Amino acid sequence: MTLSMQIMVVDDEETICEALAAWFAKDGHQVQIANSGPEGLACLEDCLFDVYLVDIKMPGMDGLEFLARLKEKHPDASVIMITAHGSIQTAVEAMKRGASDYLCKPFDPDELSLLMERILANRALRDENFALREQLMEQQEVIFGGFVAQSEIMRELFTHIEDVAPSSTPILITGETGVGKEMVAQAIHMRGEQSEGPFIAINCGALSETLLESELFGHERGAFTGAVKARRGRLEMANYGTLFLDEIGEISPKMQVTLLRVLEEKCATRVGGSNPIETDFRLISATHRDLPQLIREGRFREDFFYRINVITLGVPPLRDRREDISALADYFLEHYIQETGKRLEGFTQRALGILTAYGWPGNVRELRNVIERAVVIARGRMIGAEELTFLNPAAADCNLGALTLQEVEISHIGAALETCNWNISRAARQLGIDRSTLNRKIKRYNLMRP
Repeated sequence: MTLSMQIMVVDDEETICEALAAWFAKDGHQVQIANSGPEGLACLEDCLFDVYLVDIKMPGMDGLEFLARLKEKHPDASVIMITAHGSIQTAVEAMKRGASDYLCKPFDPDELSLLMERILANRALRDENFALREQLMEQQEVIFGGFVAQSEIMRELFTHIEDVAPSSTPILITGETGVGKEMVAQAIHMRGEQSEGPFIAINCGALSETLLESELFGHERGAFTGAVKARRGRLEMANYGTLFLDEIGEISPKMQVTLLRVLEEKCATRVGGSNPIETDFRLISATHRDLPQLIREGRFREDFFYRINVITLGVPPLRDRREDISALADYFLEHYIQETGKRLEGFTQRALGILTAYGWPGNVRELRNVIERAVVIARGRMIGAEELTFLNPAAADCNLGALTLQEVEISHIGAALETCNWNISRAARQLGIDRSTLNRKIKRYNLMRP
């Protein structure tokens, strides 16, 4: 047997304890003996064991009480109950309370060895499954509605999207510029009742009030100079679909009143026209502005705010989900490799450290532009720090402010790993930490060998 376990034998008969200890030692296991339940519990203060063999019939604290006390400290413990033939029913009761198996006196030595081998195999399988689940939770990249993410905060957002999408309730999406508010709106549309209808988007902040009115409501022929033919508006085009109003915080109070009437009456009239046109759509709005503050300043109507803000979804900035940066960078890199035809293998650890430490005021949109630029100017097979000097606080004014200790650590560990060609032992010595500590940090920060 190549693997060994730490075994505790709890039995008031010293001869049985000695016999079991001798047999398990022959198979390479380490054995701790306790001649009573309280003595066994005292041993647990210093160490937890892989397997416990516990006699059911003991004076004072019996095996069932010991089992209950043990499970409080060690819920996953493997416990084998030792019983005489006349107490098998008690052993079965113990298994209902969490014991793994039972042995009848007198013992068959071969049966003992087979039992330990089975426990070893089960433990190995359990550890492997746990490790796989942990790896999936920590490293699996989720692609949802165009988003690439593995952070918990984004997984929660995806869950909220799934929850609210089936209804037709108006939704307000908040978040900084570049976080992907329109992508959230599209994900909601594709999962909603209106998915078969059109998704009509308009950036309210890019148009003057007159042009916005024409875009939204359309116009009749001759409504104004240049209106040589009638034109449908976005409100009309969004019928039985979704209307996405981006940067809704930029529209005037007058336009807010007009849109509020459309939302209440479900009809709109073209500029220069007189016939109301019915339109039924789901409204999704987005803004990077603080609308409650605009209300206090008298620049946004409170009644319109409550009409569009039945449900709010906030998209976090990239600096609040840094564990997504490497996944996004790889995603954009692959995209631009295919677009440019360049042969690139990935990022150096130092480059990933710079990307992770940067503040990303432009969020995902800025990251995409940075990766595109890096691919264009890259000369080697890896994108390194030299392709990102405009993001490196030591080489350019990035307006980052002070880096956090974690950001500095990520960059420093990445540089050490790259210098040592990912020799973990050598990198650990260079960093002045032990190998196990370095492995934990590599896993925590999702550092990956190129």
